[in-house]
Amino acid sequence: MGEREFARLSAEGAAMPVEDGVRLALEEPAAASAPTDHPLTPREAEIARLVAGGLTNREIAARLVIAPRTADTHVQHILGKLGFTKRAQVAAWVAGGGLSG
Repeated sequence: MGEREFARLSAEGAAMPVEDGVRLALEEPAAASAPTDHPLTPREAEIARLVAGGLTNREIAARLVIAPRTADTHVQHILGKLGFTKRAQVAAWVAGGGLSG
C-alpha cells in the first residue's frame, strides 16, 4: 500500500464513528441505518450541519476532535458529492432540508 492510499484510509478510519470502528475490528456486520435521500455518509452529514452552522474547518475539527486536514477532506468530499463549489451552497442545501431525507 502506498503512502497516499494509507493516508486516505487513515483519514477514513479517523472519521468513522467509534461504534463502526469497533464493529469493523470485530468483523461484525455494520449496524442497519435508516435510508437517506442524499449521498452523504453519517459523518459527512454531521459535518455538513456544522458547515451550515457557520463553523470553519478548524472549528469543526476541534468540535469533533479530528485533525484539521480530516475536516478539510470531509468538506471537499461533501462539496464533490453534492456537486457544489462553495460552503454557502452546502449551508443553503442543509437549510432547505437536504438532510431530512
